[in-house]
Amino acid sequence: MYRVIEKIDDFRTRFAGWRGDEKLIRYPWVQNIHTPFTPFRRALPLVNLGLISSAGAYINGTKTFDLDSKDGDLEFREIPVEVEASELRYSAKGYDPAGVEEDRNCQIPVDRLIEYRSSAVIGDINSCWWSLSPWIPNAARVAEELAPRIAERLNHYDTQAALFIPASRLCHQTLGIIARAVENAGIPTMMLSVAPDISDRVRAPRTAHYHGEFGSVAGTPNFPQYQMRILDEALRWTETFDQPGSRKLAVDLESQVEAARGER
Repeated sequence: MYRVIEKIDDFRTRFAGWRGDEKLIRYPWVQNIHTPFTPFRRALPLVNLGLISSAGAYINGTKTFDLDSKDGDLEFREIPVEVEASELRYSAKGYDPAGVEEDRNCQIPVDRLIEYRSSAVIGDINSCWWSLSPWIPNAARVAEELAPRIAERLNHYDTQAALFIPASRLCHQTLGIIARAVENAGIPTMMLSVAPDISDRVRAPRTAHYHGEFGSVAGTPNFPQYQMRILDEALRWTETFDQPGSRKLAVDLESQVEAARGER
């Protein structure tokens, strides 16, 4: 079993000297060398898939995430898949929430995954998905407090794989750390990334990256075909990775071909 953060005491020392500015100037990014890895043991049509988002989503009328603390908000929300997009609000930091407010599937692709369940691409989407804050600078607390709790909840719901979708630059690190803990717990993961410099530095076990934008990491708002293209390639890769790694999605090239044809 690999350590979730390999030099955690070094991070704590560097973090103590960080001023906590929002632009992450001189932020002490985590850097790992080794990577945990759990082989994929089931075909996708037999998998109960867990979804973890760090867009800061919460149900309207409930408590918001704390975006002012230097450590960040270490709590999470379990949101039933039946909750409609209109009922969600967002504690956004480090990304523009306009896209996800217009179409949650660009960042939280619940509707796309329900469609995948209907067409037997996946066995099921878990009955609830997990919402985290986009602003958790204290990576040591993520590793020691938040990550084990998420891994425990995924095991509690008997998920056989987990899809991680960060929203901001910082939460690429947060979700990469949690994905490492989840793999240590025996659940294969896949993380979408538009900041491979961060996800590769933290050594997320499986990463599918492309040239996208923070706040719409799962695809352009109101463009379901593009969202499904990203999800389809990334999810199918969970079965084909035989070791930890990061791969670039082909969606950029395919989109250029569509544009040349005069298609969306």
